[in-house]
Amino acid sequence: MNAPFLNTITKALPSVSRQCQFRPSQSRLIRSFCSSPIVRSNGRDKTRELERTLLGMAPDQAGKTNPSFSAISGMMKGNQNAQHGEVSADYSRMAQTMESELMKESYADRAPPHRLHCYSHKHNTHVTLTRPNGEPLVSMSCGNLGFRKAARAGYDPAYQLAAHVFGKIHEKGLLLEIQRLVLVLRDFGQGREAFIKVLLGNEGKAIRGLISRVTDSTRIKFGGTRSRRSRRLG
Repeated sequence: MNAPFLNTITKALPSVSRQCQFRPSQSRLIRSFCSSPIVRSNGRDKTRELERTLLGMAPDQAGKTNPSFSAISGMMKGNQNAQHGEVSADYSRMAQTMESELMKESYADRAPPHRLHCYSHKHNTHVTLTRPNGEPLVSMSCGNLGFRKAARAGYDPAYQLAAHVFGKIHEKGLLLEIQRLVLVLRDFGQGREAFIKVLLGNEGKAIRGLISRVTDSTRIKFGGTRSRRSRRLG
């Protein structure tokens, strides 16, 4: 066979000049990017491999246990020292985070709280009890008790006001409605100390047991306009 005829046939039929190639199996075509050899196993072997994977064990470590799995098991059982050493810092930090979240949301499953506001400035004291939506139930100041002008400021008017408000709460039967109570204090007048004194005394015995949180909503000024000059006497 001459060379021109052979070149013509090679160009027309390229497969003639190629060598015989190995035809891959169907499973190899499916797993084209897998370099590990295909091992045919029955269903029982697959189940055992899956169990070892879930337990964190390699297939060739059937008699050994994973240290991290042992640490987790020991922590769940309340044992601080697992079989292969102490619990790692990551698991301890995770447990502390979960505990802090539970403490923070300890009242998450209860009803929303009522609020008891005490606003005491240098001229007067206001005490207000509101529902969780902000609707006022009892709202009184020292002026409602008969004190006028400069007489509204001071320790004694605020003391009488707090005792009167707590008595009103008892008379209206609002303690049956209140499940939780948030105490909100504002400003640092003399009425603030008087209100706390009444709350810790015999008049606030039934109310202070309902308080779940105490907050301070005193306004803090950052910059802004220039304040008024301080009053000078004499």
